Amino acid sequence: MRVSCQLHVNQGDLEIVLPDILKELHSKYKSMQEGAVANYIPELAKVNPDLFSICIVTVDGQVYEVGDYEQLFTIQSISKVFAYGLALEDHGLDYVLTRVGVEPTGDAFNAIVLDEQSKRPYNPMVNAGAIATTSLIKGSGPTERLNRMLDMFRRYIGRDRDVFVDISAFTSERSTGHRNRAMAYLMLNFGMIDRNIEEALDLYFQQCAVIVNCQDLALMAATLANRGINPITKEQAVDSRYIKDILSVMYTCGMYNFAGEWAYKVGIPAKSGVCGGILAVVPHKMGIGVFSPRLDARGNSVRGVKVCEELSQQLGLHLFECSGQSRF
Repeated sequence: MRVSCQLHVNQGDLEIVLPDILKELHSKYKSMQEGAVANYIPELAKVNPDLFSICIVTVDGQVYEVGDYEQLFTIQSISKVFAYGLALEDHGLDYVLTRVGVEPTGDAFNAIVLDEQSKRPYNPMVNAGAIATTSLIKGSGPTERLNRMLDMFRRYIGRDRDVFVDISAFTSERSTGHRNRAMAYLMLNFGMIDRNIEEALDLYFQQCAVIVNCQDLALMAATLANRGINPITKEQAVDSRYIKDILSVMYTCGMYNFAGEWAYKVGIPAKSGVCGGILAVVPHKMGIGVFSPRLDARGNSVRGVKVCEELSQQLGLHLFECSGQSRF
């Protein structure tokens, strides 16, 4: 039996209502001054806090956007979603589960803590789990692994522009990433990482420093919503068999230690980053990208959370807001 959940508006009406909804939300929250940009990474502290954009891409390739949607920024923790997918393709779910769990944690995203029983990092959406996940990406050396990762991002973003790493951001994160090094050495002690520590960390810092814009976030989310197929290029970005694994972890763990309240109020898989981005997936329907650098105490975009809450309410996006009809 499968429960059928529907948008409050049908697909044909989306192109009529979405532009107005996005403009209204952008206007409503543009003046919000709550929160502050991340400053523990020097390059992030330089970002203009007033930047703000919203973008939606549907699974049939329709694009709706408002604000500073072409503004480039580093993807940061949102990259964890896609690195996890690549690790699953490289090794399969069973093996990845021996190195990284899938349990939510109430701890901060950068907590230096492992599961007491298994000694694994709790999930691939916190820093420890993401470092372990990235260390699993295959390649004959650092260059090949980086190129495989960049090619993976290209499949999600599309073929019309190159994907590259912001060297200033990478250098900034590398020089200040001592807490991440502590996590890596703790995992090395318990056998969760078996590759050169600095090499694994460099790849992790590079993936976090990949440059995207808000439209890219929405398209990447729409690709996950579309069974791993990019709605614009029609290229398979990730094996469809792993979509449910990726979205499940996003739903339960993607919003740091706000994940439970997010699941309760917004009710769709999502991932945030200290860049100020939020990527959210409405399976089989659309991808949502929001960018606003002002963060709350948990590291989530203040405006981004508000926008996604309202989109969920207005469009009926919550996964458990169902029509009540069932079919076999």
